[in-house]
Amino acid sequence: MRILVTGGTGFTGTALVERLCQAGHSVVALDYKEGLACEALRAMGAEVIIGSVTDQAAVERSMKGVEFVFHLAAAFRELNVPNAFYDEVNVGGTRIVMEAALRAGARKFLYCSTCGVHGNIDRPPAGEDAPIRPADYYQRTKYEAEPLVKQLGAGRIETVIIRPAAIYGPGDPERFFMIFKRVAKGTFPMFGNGRTLYHPLYIDNLVDSFLLCMPPGAGNGREYLIADEDYYPIEHIVREVANALGVSVKIPHYPVWPVVAVGHVVEKLCRPFGLTPPIFPRRVDWYRQNRAFDITRAKRELGYAPKIPLPEGLRRTGQWYREKGYL
Repeated sequence: MRILVTGGTGFTGTALVERLCQAGHSVVALDYKEGLACEALRAMGAEVIIGSVTDQAAVERSMKGVEFVFHLAAAFRELNVPNAFYDEVNVGGTRIVMEAALRAGARKFLYCSTCGVHGNIDRPPAGEDAPIRPADYYQRTKYEAEPLVKQLGAGRIETVIIRPAAIYGPGDPERFFMIFKRVAKGTFPMFGNGRTLYHPLYIDNLVDSFLLCMPPGAGNGREYLIADEDYYPIEHIVREVANALGVSVKIPHYPVWPVVAVGHVVEKLCRPFGLTPPIFPRRVDWYRQNRAFDITRAKRELGYAPKIPLPEGLRRTGQWYREKGYL
């Protein structure tokens, strides 16, 4: 099958493209800039096209002959851009890719959203029908693209929406790296009581869920929360990282609300100068917003079964950080 993966040179995209190439598919990876992964993807046999999902010409070029679209590209941690940039990429870009897929006669379109559309989970665990309460412009725009995909695709193309939890694993230099880095130093400052719930998602488990959506009819018209089997208090995750690295860690506790206030102030002060703030509200949310999900629907309807548990996932991730010199 000829398959397009937007955001195909990013962390998640690279892992997906690799699995698709291994399965014998013809894969096109579209991304907005050359990255370290590009040459590796080309060596696997993937075609890499450099261009934004907001560039209709680039999207049309990448869509030729495509039967299945994995739309992963998104504005995510773009801190030095106006909020309108998130609308342009996450909503406008999704429209451009979806309309191109329809013109190309693709049979299926998978849109990668985020569990963040549900905001803070008051009564964990939350299922797909939990209230939609995005807490920031990233989460808001990711959700706004969900009904857009369904509306454009109705009766014309199969659609599936995946809402991943907190993705981590080898190949990702950002998401869990701050946890590993602090733990490796022997002290992890914990703001708040450490009992906030967090639901990790190992990269291989996520890719498994993507592949389960590929057969005709699988997940058509449905949304799925995808996560590992279990969720945990964040202090437990910190201690599991220490176990994975074979180190001991001290976890002193501090009040969280002063850090929340500082995060808002620092972000506003840095924005006019184009600086990346060392602390900002979404980073602080890790300490105070519950993320815990019920993955029963994906298990029942897709046959999803997360294979890599947290200790093994953290062990593999820590080993990769060390091998690459991050720790």
